[in-house]
Amino acid sequence: MGPLQGKKIIEIAGIGPGPFCAMVLSDLGAEVIRVDRVSAVPDEFPENPSFDLLNRGRKSVAFDLKNPEGVKSLLRLVEDADALIEGFRPGVAERLGIGPEECLQRNPKLIYGRMTGWGQDGPYANMAGHDINYIALSGVLGTIGRQGEAPVPPINLVGDFGGGGMLLALGICAALVEVSNSNKGQVVDAAMTDGSALLATMIHSFIAMGIWGERGTNMLDTGAPFYDVYECADGEYISLGSIESQFYAELLRITGLDQEELPKQMDRSQWPLMKEKIARTIQEKTRDQWVELMEGTDVCFAPVLSPSEAFVHPHNVERGTFVEVAGIQQPAPAPRFSRTPGVIDGPPPHPGEHTTEILSNWGFSKDEIENLRAMNAIK
Repeated sequence: MGPLQGKKIIEIAGIGPGPFCAMVLSDLGAEVIRVDRVSAVPDEFPENPSFDLLNRGRKSVAFDLKNPEGVKSLLRLVEDADALIEGFRPGVAERLGIGPEECLQRNPKLIYGRMTGWGQDGPYANMAGHDINYIALSGVLGTIGRQGEAPVPPINLVGDFGGGGMLLALGICAALVEVSNSNKGQVVDAAMTDGSALLATMIHSFIAMGIWGERGTNMLDTGAPFYDVYECADGEYISLGSIESQFYAELLRITGLDQEELPKQMDRSQWPLMKEKIARTIQEKTRDQWVELMEGTDVCFAPVLSPSEAFVHPHNVERGTFVEVAGIQQPAPAPRFSRTPGVIDGPPPHPGEHTTEILSNWGFSKDEIENLRAMNAIK
């Protein structure tokens, strides 16, 4: 199943965007082997699967990459792989002996995917960091938040997953298309600073047009009264996105504000006043009452749901937006394909859970596996 069926990916275990990239590729049909550290392997495997959903859909082998035999074993897997994903700081993979040069010597058609925050070069390249730092440097974090308040980190969706893991997955897929023509592999350098900057391309357009001001005063960043979240009478929230004039008119009609004398929609000087009017009106009813009034209309509306509420919302249920695997509710594979749909190929593994199975399937003999185990190169 999935459009990437038949592709074999090696993932060097990491956190955040690397595992997310591997999860996406697995959901789309690739066989992804996760290489965990031997130190992460439990003495006994729990009966229940791991709850780390980013690791779903693949099997785990445990190598000691500080052991020469462990490195040799990994490079042997590389010979039969289509791509490899690693998320070390620049230079670490090279020091371990599993950098692009070593891997491409073994397999000239390999796609070598590198996931970092700052990129492989530049003054910040060797600094530690996390999502909040990467999107701060790219200029994205500075655009998010309300007027007069500090920037608000949008959890780690923009850097780690959107600008990082998702773009690395796209880069690997693009390189897999190219290698079918050239028969030559290459390195994909995915940096979260670069990726988050790319996600903000439209905002840079607005800046160039002179229509983007300070944080929290613009159409899409809570500056506009018709594009924001509002608290209801029960303390819950709804979201409004009534940008187009006909949608704004529908918002005014349903709230009853069209009965008042109001300023023009795009009169920015009146946006604070209109926001107060809309806020007072929304607080007159509960979220469920607004759902009853606004669902099915062109207001551009949705209730603000918690994750548990999202699981059971009728729209998400009908589309199968969330699925249950091994007793855990989680997002389904996306995007959707008409002929080769993606699928979650099992729950997350425990580190090293499939070491023997993987090595056997990838051509290692029983004696070779036992020798590697005796040399503590695998577990």
